Amino acid sequence: MTNTIFSLLPPLVAIAMVILTRRVLLSLGVGIVTAALLLAEFSITETFSIIWDAVKGIFVSDGELNTWNVYIILFLLVLGVITAFISISGGSRAFGEWAMKRVKTRAGAQIVGAVLGIIIFIDDYFNALAVGQISRPITDRQRVSRAKLAYLIDSTSAPVCVVSPVSSWGAYIIALIGTILAAHNVTEYSAFSAFIQMIPMNLYVWATLAIVFIVALRGIEIGPMKVHEKRAVEEGLVMDPEKPAPGELKDDLPTSSKGSVGDLVWPIIALVIGTVGSMFWTGLQAVEGNATVLQIFENTDVSKSLILGGLVGLLVSLGLFFRQAFSLKGVNPNVFGKGVWEGIKSMLPAVYILLFAWAIVDLIGRLETGKYLAGLVESSNMSTSWLPFLLFVIAGIMAFSTGTSWGSFGILLPIAGDIAAATDISLLLPAMSAVLAGAVFGDHCSPISDTTILSSTGAGCNHMDHVMTQLPYALISAGIAAVGYLVIGFTGSTVIALLTVAVLVAAFAFLGRGKKEAWQENRAS
Repeated sequence: MTNTIFSLLPPLVAIAMVILTRRVLLSLGVGIVTAALLLAEFSITETFSIIWDAVKGIFVSDGELNTWNVYIILFLLVLGVITAFISISGGSRAFGEWAMKRVKTRAGAQIVGAVLGIIIFIDDYFNALAVGQISRPITDRQRVSRAKLAYLIDSTSAPVCVVSPVSSWGAYIIALIGTILAAHNVTEYSAFSAFIQMIPMNLYVWATLAIVFIVALRGIEIGPMKVHEKRAVEEGLVMDPEKPAPGELKDDLPTSSKGSVGDLVWPIIALVIGTVGSMFWTGLQAVEGNATVLQIFENTDVSKSLILGGLVGLLVSLGLFFRQAFSLKGVNPNVFGKGVWEGIKSMLPAVYILLFAWAIVDLIGRLETGKYLAGLVESSNMSTSWLPFLLFVIAGIMAFSTGTSWGSFGILLPIAGDIAAATDISLLLPAMSAVLAGAVFGDHCSPISDTTILSSTGAGCNHMDHVMTQLPYALISAGIAAVGYLVIGFTGSTVIALLTVAVLVAAFAFLGRGKKEAWQENRAS
Protein backbone atom coordinates (compact mmCIF):
# COMPACT_ATOMS: atom_id res chain seq x y z
CA MET A 1 0.00 0.00 0.00
CA THR A 2 3.01 2.30 0.43
CA ASN A 3 4.04 4.64 -2.40
CA THR A 4 0.85 3.83 -4.35
CA ILE A 5 -2.34 5.67 -5.19
CA PHE A 6 -3.86 4.11 -2.04
CA SER A 7 -1.47 6.21 0.06
CA LEU A 8 -3.60 9.24 -0.88
CA LEU A 9 -6.65 7.74 0.85
CA PRO A 10 -5.97 8.72 4.51
CA PRO A 11 -5.37 12.44 3.90
CA LEU A 12 -8.27 12.60 1.46
CA VAL A 13 -10.61 10.87 3.94
CA ALA A 14 -9.52 13.12 6.80
CA ILE A 15 -9.76 16.32 4.77
CA ALA A 16 -13.12 15.39 3.22
CA MET A 17 -14.57 14.51 6.62
CA VAL A 18 -13.26 17.65 8.28
CA ILE A 19 -14.84 19.81 5.57
CA LEU A 20 -18.16 17.95 5.66
CA THR A 21 -18.53 17.45 9.42
CA ARG A 22 -16.44 20.38 10.78
CA ARG A 23 -15.40 17.98 13.57
CA VAL A 24 -11.62 18.12 13.41
CA LEU A 25 -10.64 15.51 15.99
CA LEU A 26 -13.16 12.94 14.71
CA SER A 27 -12.01 13.46 11.13
CA LEU A 28 -8.32 13.23 11.98
CA GLY A 29 -9.05 10.12 14.04
CA VAL A 30 -10.74 8.45 11.07
CA GLY A 31 -7.77 9.41 8.89
CA ILE A 32 -5.37 7.90 11.44
CA VAL A 33 -7.30 4.62 11.54
CA THR A 34 -7.48 4.52 7.72
CA ALA A 35 -3.72 5.02 7.42
CA ALA A 36 -2.99 2.40 10.08
CA LEU A 37 -5.31 -0.13 8.37
CA LEU A 38 -3.49 0.35 5.07
CA LEU A 39 -0.07 0.00 6.70
CA ALA A 40 -1.24 -3.12 8.58
CA GLU A 41 -2.84 -4.53 5.42
CA PHE A 42 -6.14 -4.64 7.32
CA SER A 43 -4.89 -6.68 10.27
CA ILE A 44 -6.83 -5.36 13.26
CA THR A 45 -4.21 -6.20 15.91
CA GLU A 46 -1.42 -4.74 13.78
CA THR A 47 -3.53 -1.63 13.19
CA PHE A 48 -3.75 -0.93 16.92
CA SER A 49 -0.02 -1.54 17.25
CA ILE A 50 0.76 0.95 14.48
CA ILE A 51 -1.54 3.60 15.98
CA TRP A 52 0.09 3.16 19.39
CA ASP A 53 3.53 3.45 17.81
CA ALA A 54 2.52 6.68 16.06
CA VAL A 55 1.13 8.16 19.28
CA LYS A 56 4.20 7.09 21.26
CA GLY A 57 6.42 8.61 18.58
CA ILE A 58 4.95 12.04 19.31
CA PHE A 59 6.64 11.94 22.73
CA VAL A 60 9.46 9.38 22.35
CA SER A 61 11.60 8.94 19.23
CA ASP A 62 14.55 6.54 18.85
CA GLY A 63 14.47 5.82 22.56
CA GLU A 64 14.75 9.50 23.50
CA LEU A 65 12.30 12.24 24.39
CA ASN A 66 10.94 13.89 21.23
CA THR A 67 11.90 17.35 22.41
CA TRP A 68 10.59 19.14 19.30
CA ASN A 69 6.99 18.10 19.90
CA VAL A 70 7.16 18.28 23.69
CA TYR A 71 8.63 21.79 23.65
CA ILE A 72 5.98 23.01 21.18
CA ILE A 73 3.22 21.67 23.45
CA LEU A 74 4.82 23.22 26.52
CA PHE A 75 5.21 26.54 24.68
CA LEU A 76 1.51 26.56 23.84
CA LEU A 77 0.59 25.92 27.47
CA VAL A 78 3.02 28.61 28.69
CA LEU A 79 1.59 31.07 26.17
CA GLY A 80 -1.91 30.32 27.44
CA VAL A 81 -0.81 31.12 30.99
CA ILE A 82 0.91 34.34 29.83
CA THR A 83 -2.31 35.37 28.08
CA ALA A 84 -4.34 34.68 31.21
CA PHE A 85 -2.11 36.80 33.44
CA ILE A 86 -1.96 39.61 30.89
CA SER A 87 -5.77 39.63 31.04
CA ILE A 88 -5.90 39.42 34.86
CA SER A 89 -3.37 42.25 35.19
CA GLY A 90 -5.58 44.42 32.99
CA GLY A 91 -3.09 44.60 30.13
CA SER A 92 -5.46 43.45 27.40
CA ARG A 93 -8.17 45.90 28.53
CA ALA A 94 -5.75 48.82 28.78
CA PHE A 95 -4.14 48.04 25.43
CA GLY A 96 -7.55 47.81 23.78
CA GLU A 97 -8.51 51.22 25.17
CA TRP A 98 -5.16 52.70 24.08
CA ALA A 99 -5.50 51.25 20.58
CA MET A 100 -9.05 52.55 20.20
CA LYS A 101 -7.72 56.11 20.43
CA ARG A 102 -5.16 55.50 17.68
CA VAL A 103 -6.58 52.78 15.45
CA LYS A 104 -10.03 54.10 14.63
CA THR A 105 -11.13 51.98 11.67
CA ARG A 106 -11.59 48.32 10.90
CA ALA A 107 -9.18 48.66 7.99
CA GLY A 108 -6.57 50.19 10.29
CA ALA A 109 -6.90 47.33 12.77
CA GLN A 110 -6.41 44.79 9.98
CA ILE A 111 -3.40 46.65 8.59
CA VAL A 112 -1.80 46.59 12.05
CA GLY A 113 -2.16 42.80 12.15
CA ALA A 114 -0.77 42.37 8.63
CA VAL A 115 2.21 44.66 9.23
CA LEU A 116 3.04 42.89 12.50
CA GLY A 117 2.87 39.57 10.64
CA ILE A 118 5.50 40.83 8.20
CA ILE A 119 7.76 42.38 10.84
CA ILE A 120 7.88 39.28 13.08
CA PHE A 121 9.46 36.95 10.52
CA ILE A 122 11.92 34.90 12.60
CA ASP A 123 9.72 31.78 12.73
CA ASP A 124 6.20 31.00 11.58
CA TYR A 125 5.14 29.32 14.84
CA PHE A 126 6.28 32.29 16.88
CA ASN A 127 4.79 34.70 14.34
CA ALA A 128 1.35 33.10 14.44
CA LEU A 129 1.10 33.11 18.22
CA ALA A 130 2.81 36.43 19.03
CA VAL A 131 0.96 38.46 16.38
CA GLY A 132 -2.33 37.04 17.61
CA GLN A 133 -1.60 38.12 21.19
CA ILE A 134 -0.76 41.68 20.14
CA SER A 135 -3.44 42.18 17.48
CA ARG A 136 -6.44 40.56 19.16
CA PRO A 137 -7.35 43.46 21.49
CA ILE A 138 -7.18 45.88 18.55
CA THR A 139 -9.22 43.81 16.09
CA ASP A 140 -11.76 42.86 18.77
CA ARG A 141 -12.37 46.51 19.61
CA GLN A 142 -12.90 47.35 15.93
CA ARG A 143 -15.25 44.38 15.44
CA VAL A 144 -12.97 42.51 13.08
CA SER A 145 -13.85 38.81 13.16
CA ARG A 146 -11.38 36.30 14.58
CA ALA A 147 -11.59 34.45 11.26
CA LYS A 148 -10.28 37.57 9.48
CA LEU A 149 -7.49 37.94 12.04
CA ALA A 150 -6.50 34.28 11.57
CA TYR A 151 -6.37 34.86 7.80
CA LEU A 152 -4.14 37.93 8.28
CA ILE A 153 -1.82 36.00 10.60
CA ASP A 154 -1.57 32.87 8.45
CA SER A 155 -1.07 34.83 5.21
CA THR A 156 1.82 36.87 6.57
CA SER A 157 3.70 34.26 8.61
CA ALA A 158 4.87 31.42 6.36
CA PRO A 159 4.90 33.60 3.19
CA VAL A 160 7.33 36.04 4.81
CA CYS A 161 9.42 33.32 6.49
CA VAL A 162 9.89 31.44 3.21
CA VAL A 163 11.53 34.47 1.51
CA SER A 164 13.54 35.64 4.54
CA PRO A 165 17.12 34.33 4.66
CA VAL A 166 17.34 35.30 8.34
CA SER A 167 14.65 32.91 9.60
CA SER A 168 14.37 29.27 10.57
CA TRP A 169 12.72 28.60 7.19
CA GLY A 170 15.36 30.46 5.18
CA ALA A 171 18.21 28.66 6.87
CA TYR A 172 16.61 25.25 6.24
CA ILE A 173 15.91 26.02 2.58
CA ILE A 174 19.41 27.41 1.94
CA ALA A 175 20.90 24.23 3.40
CA LEU A 176 18.77 22.13 1.02
CA ILE A 177 19.72 24.32 -1.96
CA GLY A 178 23.40 23.88 -1.11
CA THR A 179 23.19 20.09 -1.37
CA ILE A 180 21.27 20.33 -4.67
CA LEU A 181 23.81 22.70 -6.22
CA ALA A 182 26.67 20.44 -5.11
CA ALA A 183 24.95 17.35 -6.49
CA HIS A 184 24.71 18.93 -9.96
CA ASN A 185 28.09 20.71 -9.90
CA VAL A 186 26.49 24.14 -10.16
CA THR A 187 29.20 26.66 -9.24
CA GLU A 188 28.10 29.95 -10.83
CA TYR A 189 26.24 30.94 -7.67
CA SER A 190 26.26 29.95 -4.00
CA ALA A 191 23.33 28.54 -2.07
CA PHE A 192 22.76 31.93 -0.44
CA SER A 193 22.85 33.88 -3.71
CA ALA A 194 20.56 31.28 -5.31
CA PHE A 195 18.07 31.82 -2.47
CA ILE A 196 18.24 35.60 -2.95
CA GLN A 197 17.63 35.21 -6.70
CA MET A 198 14.65 32.95 -5.98
CA ILE A 199 12.90 35.52 -3.76
CA PRO A 200 11.20 37.43 -6.64
CA MET A 201 10.29 34.09 -8.25
CA ASN A 202 8.17 33.05 -5.26
CA LEU A 203 5.01 34.33 -6.93
CA TYR A 204 2.52 32.91 -4.43
CA VAL A 205 4.12 34.96 -1.66
CA TRP A 206 3.79 38.25 -3.54
CA ALA A 207 0.24 37.52 -4.69
CA THR A 208 -0.79 36.54 -1.15
CA LEU A 209 0.76 39.57 0.56
CA ALA A 210 -0.72 41.97 -2.00
CA ILE A 211 -4.19 40.45 -1.60
CA VAL A 212 -3.94 40.61 2.21
CA PHE A 213 -3.52 44.40 2.09
CA ILE A 214 -6.16 44.85 -0.62
CA VAL A 215 -8.66 42.82 1.42
CA ALA A 216 -7.83 44.76 4.59
CA LEU A 217 -8.07 48.19 2.95
CA ARG A 218 -11.08 47.62 0.72
CA GLY A 219 -13.09 45.22 2.87
CA ILE A 220 -13.35 42.54 0.18
CA GLU A 221 -15.15 39.68 1.90
CA ILE A 222 -15.47 36.43 -0.07
CA GLY A 223 -17.53 33.36 0.72
CA PRO A 224 -17.74 32.29 4.40
CA MET A 225 -15.65 35.28 5.50
CA LYS A 226 -18.59 37.57 4.73
CA VAL A 227 -20.73 35.74 7.31
CA HIS A 228 -18.12 36.17 10.04
CA GLU A 229 -17.44 39.82 9.26
CA LYS A 230 -21.14 40.70 9.08
CA ARG A 231 -21.81 39.06 12.45
CA ALA A 232 -18.83 40.89 13.99
CA VAL A 233 -19.98 44.30 12.72
CA GLU A 234 -23.72 43.96 13.35
CA GLU A 235 -23.73 41.91 16.56
CA GLY A 236 -20.30 42.61 18.01
CA LEU A 237 -19.56 38.85 18.03
CA VAL A 238 -16.04 38.40 16.68
CA MET A 239 -16.45 34.62 16.70
CA ASP A 240 -19.27 32.09 16.59
CA PRO A 241 -20.27 31.60 20.26
CA GLU A 242 -21.50 28.09 19.48
CA LYS A 243 -18.04 26.85 18.40
CA PRO A 244 -14.96 26.19 20.54
CA ALA A 245 -11.89 28.29 19.81
CA PRO A 246 -8.35 27.35 20.92
CA GLY A 247 -6.52 30.07 22.79
CA GLU A 248 -9.74 31.77 23.92
CA LEU A 249 -9.97 32.55 27.63
CA LYS A 250 -13.21 32.31 29.56
CA ASP A 251 -14.94 35.55 30.46
CA ASP A 252 -15.08 34.85 34.21
CA LEU A 253 -11.42 35.72 34.86
CA PRO A 254 -11.12 38.82 37.08
CA THR A 255 -9.41 41.86 35.56
CA SER A 256 -7.46 44.55 37.39
CA SER A 257 -8.87 48.04 37.00
CA LYS A 258 -5.37 49.47 37.48
CA GLY A 259 -3.79 47.71 34.54
CA SER A 260 -1.72 49.61 31.96
CA VAL A 261 -0.54 49.09 28.40
CA GLY A 262 2.78 47.93 29.83
CA ASP A 263 1.07 44.92 31.41
CA LEU A 264 0.56 43.60 27.87
CA VAL A 265 3.56 45.08 26.09
CA TRP A 266 6.33 44.04 28.48
CA PRO A 267 5.50 40.29 28.52
CA ILE A 268 5.33 40.32 24.70
CA ILE A 269 8.65 42.17 24.43
CA ALA A 270 10.19 39.71 26.89
CA LEU A 271 8.77 36.84 24.83
CA VAL A 272 10.28 38.24 21.61
CA ILE A 273 13.69 39.03 23.12
CA GLY A 274 13.79 35.72 24.99
CA THR A 275 12.91 33.68 21.89
CA VAL A 276 15.23 35.47 19.46
CA GLY A 277 18.04 35.45 22.02
CA SER A 278 17.52 31.71 22.61
CA MET A 279 17.60 31.08 18.85
CA PHE A 280 21.00 32.77 18.65
CA TRP A 281 22.23 30.89 21.71
CA THR A 282 21.12 27.43 20.54
CA GLY A 283 22.44 28.18 17.04
CA LEU A 284 25.84 29.27 18.35
CA GLN A 285 26.09 26.14 20.48
CA ALA A 286 25.62 23.97 17.39
CA VAL A 287 28.21 25.76 15.23
CA GLU A 288 31.94 25.22 15.64
CA GLY A 289 34.36 28.09 15.13
CA ASN A 290 33.34 31.48 13.79
CA ALA A 291 29.60 31.49 13.11
CA THR A 292 27.72 33.66 10.63
CA VAL A 293 24.15 34.80 11.23
CA LEU A 294 23.03 32.40 8.50
CA GLN A 295 24.81 29.45 10.14
CA ILE A 296 23.27 30.36 13.48
CA PHE A 297 19.73 30.29 12.07
CA GLU A 298 20.50 27.13 10.10
CA ASN A 299 21.45 25.29 13.30
CA THR A 300 19.13 26.88 15.83
CA ASP A 301 16.80 24.70 17.89
CA VAL A 302 13.47 26.43 17.24
CA SER A 303 11.31 24.46 19.65
CA LYS A 304 13.80 24.78 22.51
CA SER A 305 14.12 28.50 21.80
CA LEU A 306 10.34 28.90 21.89
CA ILE A 307 9.98 27.31 25.31
CA LEU A 308 12.92 29.29 26.72
CA GLY A 309 11.51 32.52 25.32
CA GLY A 310 8.10 31.54 26.63
CA LEU A 311 9.49 31.08 30.14
CA VAL A 312 11.08 34.55 30.00
CA GLY A 313 7.73 36.03 28.96
CA LEU A 314 5.97 34.05 31.70
CA LEU A 315 8.30 35.35 34.41
CA VAL A 316 7.65 38.94 33.32
CA SER A 317 3.87 38.43 33.17
CA LEU A 318 3.90 36.84 36.65
CA GLY A 319 6.00 39.72 37.97
CA LEU A 320 3.45 42.21 36.65
CA PHE A 321 0.61 40.15 38.16
CA PHE A 322 2.22 40.16 41.61
CA ARG A 323 2.75 43.93 41.25
CA GLN A 324 -0.97 44.33 40.57
CA ALA A 325 -1.90 41.99 43.42
CA PHE A 326 0.41 43.15 46.22
CA SER A 327 1.55 46.66 45.33
CA LEU A 328 -1.33 48.25 43.43
CA LYS A 329 -4.04 46.11 45.08
CA GLY A 330 -5.83 45.92 41.72
CA VAL A 331 -6.62 42.20 41.87
CA ASN A 332 -6.91 39.48 44.52
CA PRO A 333 -3.72 37.35 44.70
CA ASN A 334 -5.92 34.27 45.32
CA VAL A 335 -6.75 34.15 41.58
CA PHE A 336 -3.20 32.95 40.81
CA GLY A 337 -4.15 29.26 40.63
CA LYS A 338 -7.24 30.01 38.59
CA GLY A 339 -5.18 32.05 36.14
CA VAL A 340 -2.71 29.19 35.62
CA TRP A 341 -5.49 26.65 35.09
CA GLU A 342 -7.57 28.84 32.77
CA GLY A 343 -4.49 29.65 30.71
CA ILE A 344 -3.61 25.98 30.30
CA LYS A 345 -7.23 25.05 29.60
CA SER A 346 -7.51 27.68 26.86
CA MET A 347 -4.74 25.95 24.89
CA LEU A 348 -5.90 22.35 25.31
CA PRO A 349 -8.06 22.34 22.13
CA ALA A 350 -5.02 23.39 20.08
CA VAL A 351 -2.87 20.74 21.78
CA TYR A 352 -5.42 18.00 21.03
CA ILE A 353 -5.60 18.98 17.36
CA LEU A 354 -1.80 19.12 17.11
CA LEU A 355 -1.43 15.66 18.65
CA PHE A 356 -3.88 14.14 16.17
CA ALA A 357 -2.29 16.05 13.26
CA TRP A 358 1.22 14.87 14.20
CA ALA A 359 0.01 11.27 14.37
CA ILE A 360 -1.63 11.33 10.94
CA VAL A 361 1.36 13.13 9.39
CA ASP A 362 3.65 10.39 10.74
CA LEU A 363 1.45 7.64 9.27
CA ILE A 364 1.12 9.45 5.95
CA GLY A 365 4.92 9.64 5.89
CA ARG A 366 5.15 5.87 6.41
CA LEU A 367 2.71 5.37 3.53
CA GLU A 368 5.12 7.47 1.39
CA THR A 369 2.30 9.64 0.09
CA GLY A 370 4.79 12.41 -0.71
CA LYS A 371 7.09 10.08 -2.61
CA TYR A 372 4.17 8.81 -4.68
CA LEU A 373 3.17 12.36 -5.66
CA ALA A 374 6.79 13.24 -6.39
CA GLY A 375 7.11 10.15 -8.57
CA LEU A 376 4.28 11.44 -10.74
CA VAL A 377 6.43 14.46 -11.55
CA GLU A 378 9.52 12.41 -12.34
CA SER A 379 7.68 9.96 -14.57
CA SER A 380 5.79 12.54 -16.61
CA ASN A 381 7.04 13.19 -20.14
CA MET A 382 6.21 16.86 -20.34
CA SER A 383 7.65 19.90 -22.06
CA THR A 384 10.14 21.68 -19.78
CA SER A 385 8.10 24.87 -20.23
CA TRP A 386 5.41 23.33 -18.03
CA LEU A 387 7.88 22.37 -15.28
CA PRO A 388 7.47 25.38 -12.89
CA PHE A 389 3.67 25.26 -13.18
CA LEU A 390 3.49 21.50 -12.65
CA LEU A 391 5.87 21.59 -9.67
CA PHE A 392 3.79 24.37 -8.11
CA VAL A 393 0.63 22.27 -8.43
CA ILE A 394 2.23 19.03 -7.20
CA ALA A 395 3.89 20.78 -4.23
CA GLY A 396 0.52 22.31 -3.34
CA ILE A 397 -1.22 18.94 -3.45
CA MET A 398 1.58 17.30 -1.46
CA ALA A 399 1.61 19.91 1.30
CA PHE A 400 -2.20 19.93 1.44
CA SER A 401 -2.29 16.13 1.74
CA THR A 402 0.56 15.75 4.20
CA GLY A 403 0.09 18.94 6.23
CA THR A 404 3.76 19.86 6.04
CA SER A 405 5.48 22.38 3.82
CA TRP A 406 8.94 21.50 5.15
CA GLY A 407 8.40 17.83 4.29
CA SER A 408 7.36 18.86 0.79
CA PHE A 409 10.50 21.00 0.49
CA GLY A 410 12.69 18.07 1.50
CA ILE A 411 11.14 15.70 -1.03
CA LEU A 412 10.43 17.92 -4.01
CA LEU A 413 13.35 20.38 -4.07
CA PRO A 414 15.90 17.63 -4.93
CA ILE A 415 13.51 16.23 -7.54
CA ALA A 416 13.09 19.68 -9.07
CA GLY A 417 16.86 19.94 -9.20
CA ASP A 418 17.20 16.53 -10.88
CA ILE A 419 14.58 17.30 -13.54
CA ALA A 420 16.01 20.76 -14.32
CA ALA A 421 19.58 19.42 -14.49
CA ALA A 422 18.51 16.66 -16.87
CA THR A 423 16.44 18.89 -19.15
CA ASP A 424 17.11 22.63 -18.91
CA ILE A 425 19.44 23.85 -16.17
CA SER A 426 18.25 27.44 -16.70
CA LEU A 427 14.95 26.39 -15.07
CA LEU A 428 16.66 25.22 -11.87
CA LEU A 429 15.88 28.32 -9.79
CA PRO A 430 12.34 28.85 -11.15
CA ALA A 431 11.58 25.15 -10.57
CA MET A 432 12.77 25.26 -6.95
CA SER A 433 10.89 28.54 -6.39
CA ALA A 434 7.71 26.90 -7.67
CA VAL A 435 8.18 24.09 -5.13
CA LEU A 436 8.56 26.58 -2.27
CA ALA A 437 5.50 28.54 -3.40
CA GLY A 438 3.32 25.48 -3.94
CA ALA A 439 4.25 23.98 -0.57
CA VAL A 440 3.31 27.19 1.27
CA PHE A 441 0.02 27.30 -0.66
CA GLY A 442 -0.87 23.70 0.19
CA ASP A 443 0.14 24.23 3.81
CA HIS A 444 -2.15 27.30 3.96
CA CYS A 445 -5.16 25.28 2.85
CA SER A 446 -4.58 22.10 4.84
CA PRO A 447 -6.64 21.58 8.01
CA ILE A 448 -3.97 19.14 9.27
CA SER A 449 -1.13 21.67 8.96
CA ASP A 450 0.47 22.68 12.26
CA THR A 451 0.95 26.27 11.06
CA THR A 452 -2.74 26.50 10.15
CA ILE A 453 -3.64 25.13 13.59
CA LEU A 454 -1.38 27.63 15.34
CA SER A 455 -2.73 30.54 13.29
CA SER A 456 -6.27 29.78 14.43
CA THR A 457 -4.92 29.38 17.98
CA GLY A 458 -3.12 32.73 17.88
CA ALA A 459 -6.26 34.45 16.64
CA GLY A 460 -8.56 32.64 19.08
CA CYS A 461 -10.60 31.37 16.12
CA ASN A 462 -12.36 28.06 15.61
CA HIS A 463 -9.98 25.97 13.54
CA MET A 464 -12.37 24.93 10.77
CA ASP A 465 -13.77 28.45 10.53
CA HIS A 466 -10.23 29.60 9.79
CA VAL A 467 -9.64 26.87 7.21
CA MET A 468 -12.87 27.52 5.32
CA THR A 469 -12.65 31.33 5.39
CA GLN A 470 -9.02 31.43 4.26
CA LEU A 471 -9.48 28.91 1.45
CA PRO A 472 -11.05 31.25 -1.17
CA TYR A 473 -8.31 33.85 -0.73
CA ALA A 474 -5.56 31.22 -0.89
CA LEU A 475 -7.06 29.72 -4.05
CA ILE A 476 -7.20 33.14 -5.72
CA SER A 477 -3.54 33.80 -4.83
CA ALA A 478 -2.61 30.33 -6.07
CA GLY A 479 -4.46 30.85 -9.36
CA ILE A 480 -2.59 34.10 -9.94
CA ALA A 481 0.74 32.47 -9.06
CA ALA A 482 0.01 29.49 -11.33
CA VAL A 483 -0.44 31.82 -14.31
CA GLY A 484 2.84 33.47 -13.37
CA TYR A 485 4.66 30.14 -13.39
CA LEU A 486 3.29 29.38 -16.83
CA VAL A 487 4.73 32.72 -17.95
CA ILE A 488 8.13 31.92 -16.42
CA GLY A 489 8.16 28.49 -18.04
CA PHE A 490 7.31 29.70 -21.52
CA THR A 491 9.20 33.04 -21.52
CA GLY A 492 12.01 32.43 -19.04
CA SER A 493 11.44 35.94 -17.69
CA THR A 494 10.84 36.59 -14.01
CA VAL A 495 10.10 40.25 -14.75
CA ILE A 496 7.27 39.40 -17.17
CA ALA A 497 5.90 36.88 -14.66
CA LEU A 498 5.90 39.48 -11.86
CA LEU A 499 4.19 41.98 -14.14
CA THR A 500 1.57 39.33 -14.95
CA VAL A 501 0.98 38.72 -11.25
CA ALA A 502 0.73 42.47 -10.64
CA VAL A 503 -1.87 42.86 -13.41
CA LEU A 504 -3.94 39.95 -12.07
CA VAL A 505 -3.76 41.29 -8.51
CA ALA A 506 -4.87 44.71 -9.80
CA ALA A 507 -7.77 42.99 -11.60
CA PHE A 508 -8.75 41.33 -8.29
CA ALA A 509 -8.72 44.74 -6.57
CA PHE A 510 -10.77 46.28 -9.40
CA LEU A 511 -13.36 43.50 -9.50
CA GLY A 512 -13.69 43.51 -5.71
CA ARG A 513 -14.16 47.24 -5.45
CA GLY A 514 -17.97 46.98 -5.54
CA LYS A 515 -20.17 49.19 -3.40
CA LYS A 516 -19.89 48.49 0.30
CA GLU A 517 -22.88 46.81 1.87
CA ALA A 518 -24.82 48.55 4.63
CA TRP A 519 -23.19 46.49 7.39
CA GLN A 520 -19.74 47.47 6.12
CA GLU A 521 -20.61 51.15 5.94
CA ASN A 522 -21.75 51.08 9.55
CA ARG A 523 -18.19 50.57 10.76
CA ALA A 524 -16.22 52.13 7.91
CA SER A 525 -15.61 55.38 9.73
